[in-house]
Amino acid sequence: MRAPAAILLRQFYLMRGSPARLVPLFIWVAVDMLLWGFMSRYLAAIAPRMHFVEALLGAALLWDFFTRVMQGVTMTFFEDVKSRNFLNLFAAPLSVGEYVVGLVLSSIATSLIGLAVIVAIASLVFGLPVLAYGLAAIPFLLILFLFGVALGVAGSAIVMRLGPAAEWLVWPIPALISPLAGVFYPLSALPDWMRMAARAFPPAYVFENLRAIVAGGAPSYVELAAGSALALAYLALAGWLFTFVYGYAVRTGLIARYSAESVS
Repeated sequence: MRAPAAILLRQFYLMRGSPARLVPLFIWVAVDMLLWGFMSRYLAAIAPRMHFVEALLGAALLWDFFTRVMQGVTMTFFEDVKSRNFLNLFAAPLSVGEYVVGLVLSSIATSLIGLAVIVAIASLVFGLPVLAYGLAAIPFLLILFLFGVALGVAGSAIVMRLGPAAEWLVWPIPALISPLAGVFYPLSALPDWMRMAARAFPPAYVFENLRAIVAGGAPSYVELAAGSALALAYLALAGWLFTFVYGYAVRTGLIARYSAESVS
């Protein structure tokens, strides 16, 4: 674990040397919580029986956590690419697996900071009963964490293959997935073909069960198990993709030809 820990330690030193890097870890999720919190409070005042605070604000909290996990992986990778440090890392006795584990450790650290901020705002400012979810929140967070890591690793592989300019293909990924994830509405609101496609995305199982709990029901552990299995499958696929692209980049010399625009 020394090599992955070194990746995490490097991020710590970067943030210590530039405190401005800490701001993005919590500022955007805090803004999201305030926006959705006030909106949920307004809707709850209009229709108090609809549990808007628990449903909408809880969904926003989980989605922000997922987004922060994914960006925690990609931002660490982008830092190495933009600083032209990628080749230096692999000149050291560092394996691809160890590097990916280091990205995940960095994501854990940054996403926990964001999670602490949004939970504090949701609980203290808007009265979201986070603790009321109890152990049911653990599979929710686990599924979103695994899928977020998978997308972060896959996004990093895309940038490694296409070059630094391809990061603009990575940033929109959470927004593109959100309509199929059913973050703020049930999957029954989707047309049939979209509903079938949504079942291929682990977050859909999380938010469907979140709404079930808010409505006074119980979560479906069968669905959560299916979501967990899907997330693990995506994680394995992302790990294979990163390893494959890295091997291709090394064999072709692509890894040494990064520029500010693209890699051909």
